[in-house]
Amino acid sequence: MNQTSSPDLFSPVTKYGIEFSNAIVMAPMTRSRALGSVPNDLMATYYQQRAGAGLIITEGNSPSPNGIGYARTPGIYSDEQIEGWKKVTNAVHAKGGKIFSQLMHVGRVSHSANMPAGAKILAPSAIQAAGDMWTDSQGLQLKEKPQAMTSADIKATIAEFARAAIHAVEAGFDGVELHGANGYLLEQFLNPHTNQRTDTYGGSVENRSRFALEVTEAVANAIGKNKVGMRLSPYNVFNDMGLYPEIAETYAYLAEELSKQDILYLHVIDYAARTSDEGLTLLKSIRRTFSNLLILNGGYSRERAEQVLHNGEADMVSFGTPFIANPDLHYRLKHGIALQESDPNTFYTPDSKGYTDYTFA
Repeated sequence: MNQTSSPDLFSPVTKYGIEFSNAIVMAPMTRSRALGSVPNDLMATYYQQRAGAGLIITEGNSPSPNGIGYARTPGIYSDEQIEGWKKVTNAVHAKGGKIFSQLMHVGRVSHSANMPAGAKILAPSAIQAAGDMWTDSQGLQLKEKPQAMTSADIKATIAEFARAAIHAVEAGFDGVELHGANGYLLEQFLNPHTNQRTDTYGGSVENRSRFALEVTEAVANAIGKNKVGMRLSPYNVFNDMGLYPEIAETYAYLAEELSKQDILYLHVIDYAARTSDEGLTLLKSIRRTFSNLLILNGGYSRERAEQVLHNGEADMVSFGTPFIANPDLHYRLKHGIALQESDPNTFYTPDSKGYTDYTFA
């Protein structure tokens, strides 16, 4: 068992001198309230309301104009965005919370109508993702075909992640989470269905993992390994990601290499892995191999969360959708208060309805 393991959801968790007030993590969730891709006062209120979590991880925050995919999603590459995020971090810290920025480059999961002028849709290979994407200006549109990244694009994108991490610290974040899950750019490099490169970033498990590991190394060098986490989703098929034979090998290798980099945490979406013996074995392998904090995510109840903490399967557990309708989720879980139901119709709308108007117990 990891020595940092928390005995229950409500005990503090400490690692690298950072103390999280409890083992409850607010998972990153796209909410589409960043008009013009700039964080605002409404977002500051939303995150402050949820500051009772031991750790808040923000919605995906783009490291560059090329990384913007969805309508009204934020970035952290301009001075205006940094100033906007300062409102958020100050609001959370005023309530005693900890907050990390999730750095998310969507890669091929994009449409030009949602992107700033001059931005490019980039991916490991020029393979279009199936499905539609909402745009405010043109309604539903098919995702567009990306450009295959050149060697120069890869170097530039790694540098963008490092600069974004520096910007996050300038904006007052306690750290950053690299989004290597759910079919976005880092996972597009991992998966042979989306990565058909023949250079050192494609082919073998080691080559396909190279981009994610180089991004992590650059970010850790920029702001310190104690401020860096990575989110992974083994067996993910979201965003038109196909399954492949080397999944277990890929994620076991990643866990080992990320452990060598000594970053603060891994955040693993485990629901798909738990549906097979191979996946369960992989989760146990990740737990053994990765030496620092392990956060699990995947439809957890309080009871199931406390079970995995008690069993030493994780150090913290993240909750997503329950935090939407329950800004005081930590309090409700602790005191056995019924949870409110969220309204899916307002998950991605642009105003306060279904965002900051849910009541506290």
